[in-house]
Amino acid sequence: MLYESLLLTGVLALFFLVPNMMVGMLWQVSLPGWAQWLNIVVVLGVYFVWHWHRTGQTLAMQTWHIRIVAEDGTPPSVRRALIRYLLAWPAALTVVGLLWALFDRDRQFLHDRLAGTRIVFRR
Repeated sequence: MLYESLLLTGVLALFFLVPNMMVGMLWQVSLPGWAQWLNIVVVLGVYFVWHWHRTGQTLAMQTWHIRIVAEDGTPPSVRRALIRYLLAWPAALTVVGLLWALFDRDRQFLHDRLAGTRIVFRR
């Protein structure tokens, strides 16, 4: 997660920071806080869902040789990847969903169980 967050800094700089700075410079306004958070959630959602659906891996996951797959072993559908993304927010923010993996028989996260996906190691 740490390595993924480092890579996401660049994604957010390009698709969040730059547009917000442009709006501020051109129209001398700042988006309200809720709109900025919504922007972040949408930008990150597009990043994760697109990568998971396309190849099952984000850039950081490629480095660690892990991928997300559906129950049949293929990259998840857009719907399944979106469900996983939305369920990952409360799982990560409360830590409960992440701790779940310590007790899960297959070492899978709670949001993976609920979304019908799993993390696999590829060699």
